Amino acid sequence: KEGLTDSMEKATNRKKLYDLAVIPLFSAAIAVCSWITVPFPGVPFTMQIFGIFLSLFTLGGKRGTISLLVYLLLGAAGVPVFSSFRGGISVLLGTTGGYLLGFLPMALLIWLAEPFFSGKALWRKVLVCAAGVAVCYAFGTVWFLVVYTSKTGPIGVWAVLLKCVLPFLLPDALKIFLAARLAALFRRLGFPRV
Repeated sequence: KEGLTDSMEKATNRKKLYDLAVIPLFSAAIAVCSWITVPFPGVPFTMQIFGIFLSLFTLGGKRGTISLLVYLLLGAAGVPVFSSFRGGISVLLGTTGGYLLGFLPMALLIWLAEPFFSGKALWRKVLVCAAGVAVCYAFGTVWFLVVYTSKTGPIGVWAVLLKCVLPFLLPDALKIFLAARLAALFRRLGFPRV
């Protein structure tokens, strides 16, 4: 009985140590990906969503979501982890802050839907990822409309979609595909998912 208890305690400690190591590592990876920026009017092109999906696919929904939350909290605290080395609450409350905040419900949806696609057909994973990105886009677009209108004046939904969503559909799909392939490579190389 003692041996079983010791074994369970060691396994629990190993999981805690693993979490302490990999969650901040992937939060940092998301930050580095957000710094890779191509300027674009409105919302810049970044590799941020690649970093988020790499975290979700490699660590799983729970740990991936926590790594994203750590990233957002660091940014809110003023650490320059957002695109163009920005940080602070003002970034989150700005016109494009809704897209940053929209990453969290996206990750939560993917975490909750994980049993639906884990070990199943690829189309299920694609469907869940597309739904998650749609949630992020919807949240960010509504946020942009509200903040932009309050600061600058009215803007139409179509104008926001043209500026903040449509140019990103194909690049984001490619980033998600690349993240899935790299996460699969990590697993083949023995990256543990404790």
